[in-house]
Amino acid sequence: MFTRRTLLAAVSVAALVAHPVMAVAQELPRNIRMVIGSTSTGGDTYQNAALVADALSQHLDINVKVDPVGTSEGLKALGRDKRGTTIMLHHDQVYLSYLYGVPGNEDPFANYSVGPTVAINPGDAFLVPADSPYKTMENVFKAAEAGKQIRVAIQPGGVSEIGFTAMRNAAKTRAPGSEKNFVPVNTGSQADKNQAMWDGLADLINGSIQANEQFTQLSADDAKAMRFIWITARPQTLEQAPEQGMGNTTRDQFMQYASPKTSVTLDGQKDFAFDKEFFLIYNKEMDPAQMAVIDKALAEIYQKGDLEKRQKEAFFIPNNLPQAEAQAHLGEKSKTIGILIEQLKTK
Repeated sequence: MFTRRTLLAAVSVAALVAHPVMAVAQELPRNIRMVIGSTSTGGDTYQNAALVADALSQHLDINVKVDPVGTSEGLKALGRDKRGTTIMLHHDQVYLSYLYGVPGNEDPFANYSVGPTVAINPGDAFLVPADSPYKTMENVFKAAEAGKQIRVAIQPGGVSEIGFTAMRNAAKTRAPGSEKNFVPVNTGSQADKNQAMWDGLADLINGSIQANEQFTQLSADDAKAMRFIWITARPQTLEQAPEQGMGNTTRDQFMQYASPKTSVTLDGQKDFAFDKEFFLIYNKEMDPAQMAVIDKALAEIYQKGDLEKRQKEAFFIPNNLPQAEAQAHLGEKSKTIGILIEQLKTK
């Protein structure tokens, strides 16, 4: 016999069956601010965040808005909000800055809850002016071994500095003492690093496929023309990029600048390689049920394939590890990199 109570219960069950996504989304606030570790809306962090925020918004029927406030401000905002209305998307810089001792950067593994990974940018790179005498990294190391000073424009405490640290480590491994000839030119944004090259202040600059490929297509006599000389990504990561590459450079052409074709040795046996990985970060006291909802949603989103397709179109490698796996993977990566930094951090 149907009563009003059983009828309401039946309607509720039917609603849950019809809208399972809405049911799990109830664990999350309707409006979420996704702060990122960059103040730029034209860089790879914003690009990735926008894609992930859009996918989560559609899948969970909530509003996720990207806010480019930079690393320090982003972590402060995250630390103030344990309700789940603020989450963060950033990359390896968040722990590299701590390892390099950049003021105001805490250990993210101790003070926050590292969340799932979402993508890899295989495009982290180093470039030289088009008319540089250095054609290869071998030329660069030989010049340092001959006593030539090599000026490298980087953003201190971030992904660009780990590439610089790897160069100094390789120089020390090849010819002890030559690492002192690698000198950092500390700058800020990608525009600042480009300008350091154009002003003649740097022999190499850190850049990326996404930001700098366009300058490699300029005629050699153009003052802004540059060439790739090293791409830091692991070859097995770069191999997953679209075959057509980016701009007018194919994936196979990019592979010439990555290990093993271009070698920056780690220990005389293996090459150094580094994947720039993007992941979410939560307030340490955020409800674990909310984190679980995002974990589940991302797994479902990546299974559908739409986000993967959009990330590949932007030359990112889709890389979704659930929170527990991401914490183990990134924690181990941080530990390994930390040993290298302690041995060779810039003084």
